[in-house]
Amino acid sequence: MTGRLNSAQPYALGLFRIVVGLLFACHGAASLFGVLGGTDGGGGTVDAGTWPGWYAAVIQLVGGSLVLLGLGTRGAALISSGSMAYAYFKVHQPESLWPIQNGGEASAMFCWVFLLLVFTGSGAFSLDRVIAAARGERDAKATADAERTPIAA
Repeated sequence: MTGRLNSAQPYALGLFRIVVGLLFACHGAASLFGVLGGTDGGGGTVDAGTWPGWYAAVIQLVGGSLVLLGLGTRGAALISSGSMAYAYFKVHQPESLWPIQNGGEASAMFCWVFLLLVFTGSGAFSLDRVIAAARGERDAKATADAERTPIAA
């Protein structure tokens, strides 16, 4: 049983990354474009350039999209995790200590989820893996060509 679960780990991680990235990108799209109810449930948006809301929304949309695609996953996850830590400690935590009391559950969860992705990587179904495989094939071909090429003195 453990062997089967271990062999499925990259696929489960890939699906986890896709869902988390999609949910995070939806938060950014709602804040920037007013879709999915917007910031206030009535289609409202965050004013462009306002601190910290607009910048957080950009990080959510771009970071979530990159994580969803599995492109630069570790870097995007690190920035996204940091933005959610900032959101928790600057916006929610001053209201009260516990996330259940201060409305910061989503910020705390996203912070820790993205931090996990920093250490685990993208898993299966990612552009990171496609690019790495293409580089590996190119590097392997270059190495094979170099080994066949005679060295002139």
